[in-house]
Amino acid sequence: MTIKIINKSHHPLPHYETNASAGMDLRANISEPRILKPLERSIVGTGLFMELPVGYEAQVRPRSGLAAKHGITVLNAPGTIDADYRGEIGVILVNLSNEPFTIQNGERIAQLVIAKHERAVWELVEALSETDRGEGGFGSTGVK
Repeated sequence: MTIKIINKSHHPLPHYETNASAGMDLRANISEPRILKPLERSIVGTGLFMELPVGYEAQVRPRSGLAAKHGITVLNAPGTIDADYRGEIGVILVNLSNEPFTIQNGERIAQLVIAKHERAVWELVEALSETDRGEGGFGSTGVK
């Protein structure tokens, strides 16, 4: 699949690190380092603009290393970029640690996964089919 992209940053385009990678790293495109205090959130620009084909979305997801080592994650994970959006790709980062974290220009801050999706059409009905689970909700299929 080919996706049109504009790169207004000075960083390389996102790319797959291995043949089996699902995501491509997004890099911070900021003019100076940004300190993210504990429990603080910030939208970090990437300098990237893209044109996805209709029927696809781009999912912005956390990087496991930042989350495990520093408590930095994507607040609305996964964030969805729709095919008709043409603005800059921004990443909502949050610091869930007890320590300030400094975001550097060019730092890999999130990953981007391209995914196909379907459009739903609602069918209004009076009843749904029966299942073993029924209305069992949160934790209903867990350990007894």
